[in-house]
Amino acid sequence: MNIKVVVGGLIIIFGIVLGVVNFFDSNVDYGDFAQGRKTQKKIQVKGEWVKDRESSFDDEKIQYTFYLKDDSGEISKVVLDGAKPNNFDIATNVVVKGKYINGYFHATEVLTKCPSKYEGKSGVMKKQS
Repeated sequence: MNIKVVVGGLIIIFGIVLGVVNFFDSNVDYGDFAQGRKTQKKIQVKGEWVKDRESSFDDEKIQYTFYLKDDSGEISKVVLDGAKPNNFDIATNVVVKGKYINGYFHATEVLTKCPSKYEGKSGVMKKQS
């Protein structure tokens, strides 16, 4: 058998396996903190930042810590690898991606939803000046 064909086949098989592994690793389900504790998989939790609870940045570990209330009303400590996200202070909703480790939610990514300048207090679309 030709060595080039064998090496080429192995490279293709390796690429397919790597693609499948990356697909399943990036496939993240939505849930709440209760579901996050039950599974050891990565999960997305949507909620609201609890502003009256402590939030801080650890310079040595480069981690931002805050508390989030999920849509079911449960409040949990969230530790994010990295700095405080942009627009975090004005965010109306927050989505954290990660998993539970040692009793807290360890987030690898935080997404913020900020209020729209086109939405009025009544929810009707109108541009603010």
